[in-house]
Amino acid sequence: MNTKKDIIRIIEEEDVEFIRLQFTDMWGNLKNIAVTPGQIKKVMDNMYSVESSALFDDAYDYNEEIFLHPDLDTFVILPWRPQQAKVGKLTCDVCLSDGTLCDMSPRTILKRAIEKAYQKGYEFKVNPECEFFLFHTDENGNPTTMTHEKAGYLDVGPVDFGENARREMVLTLEEMGFEIESSHHEKAPAQHEIDLAQAGCLETADAVMTFRFAVRSIAKRFGLYATFMPKPRTDVAGSGMHLNFSLYKDGVNLFDENDNCESEYTKYFIGGIMSHAQAMCAITNPIVNSYKRILAGFNAPGEINWSRKGEKSLIKYHRNSTETKVELRFPDTSANPYLAIALCIAAGLDGIENKILPDNENDLLPKKLPRNLLEAINIMNDDNVITETLGKEFVDIYSCLKKKECNDYMLQVSEWEINNYLDRL
Repeated sequence: MNTKKDIIRIIEEEDVEFIRLQFTDMWGNLKNIAVTPGQIKKVMDNMYSVESSALFDDAYDYNEEIFLHPDLDTFVILPWRPQQAKVGKLTCDVCLSDGTLCDMSPRTILKRAIEKAYQKGYEFKVNPECEFFLFHTDENGNPTTMTHEKAGYLDVGPVDFGENARREMVLTLEEMGFEIESSHHEKAPAQHEIDLAQAGCLETADAVMTFRFAVRSIAKRFGLYATFMPKPRTDVAGSGMHLNFSLYKDGVNLFDENDNCESEYTKYFIGGIMSHAQAMCAITNPIVNSYKRILAGFNAPGEINWSRKGEKSLIKYHRNSTETKVELRFPDTSANPYLAIALCIAAGLDGIENKILPDNENDLLPKKLPRNLLEAINIMNDDNVITETLGKEFVDIYSCLKKKECNDYMLQVSEWEINNYLDRL
């Protein structure tokens, strides 16, 4: 546990000249304001405020002033920045003027879900598998969807053009204190995966945000652009963010098998996820592009099912010599990790408390994921477990702006329409 004195000492000893105070907006975008060491006392006293539009965008008029309260345990020096006049970062909670947590901050929403589980004696742990593409940039440095490589699943260099960049990402993340479980080239050309080791839910969500920041920054040093867009190319697989959960009580993993059978906790957790998966998609698959990944196949799940085997299942049960996990395969890389993990906790707890069985033949369970974002938004609004976890005000704002996003998308004339209709009609 870091103390204020620890942070001040590190800043002085390491010649840190800028500290980024970072937080995540309701859409999952990383935001920050930078300060110098001369302002560190003000930072430690939770006195830094920002405009509420940074959290909600300009589309919502939030009257309360918001303040950034740094989580001291998240302080880290950014290794890719200059080694003289170094740059550090702190992940912050978004709070109101009286010091209370802002109800609509994604980090607060996750904290509430964790606390609800804790009050029932449960602790969830999770490790994410983060997929992304490394594309070329154009002559002006703007991102493209171009790549010259043809590498596939688990290929190595020189076929894997991004191998050196991926290795640098892993080494940099480890230098920052993250434990990396593995990394490899994924199925599509220019597609990569880095898996973070299992940790607590809040720690993991913080790590995913820092991970994305680091990956993009390091890719730029290699003349590449890292994108977490779920489906940037029509003809290849999309990128997911698989979440592997374990559930503990008194230090015991409740997902461990009994007599070579899944535990009741495992079954009920899976049943809860299956029963709420459609509503969860509004958060776990939060952009119009997300549904092109789901509909296209390429091993992305579309059916609401579970299995011990099979890459196309929505949920997969894993057991090895050291750990038992339940893998949720439908979230994608555009998801806000705080919100996605919060909903997984809430849905899983609902399954456990109400003993929802995950029988793939259960007529009470939905059969397919939504086909588009608008459908997902409408289902979310009718799901009490999901709306209560997020909060009514958050859901109202989120739904309104996401419906506008859907409408804006539908108004666009696509290249596909031009190619298929222009010369025929």
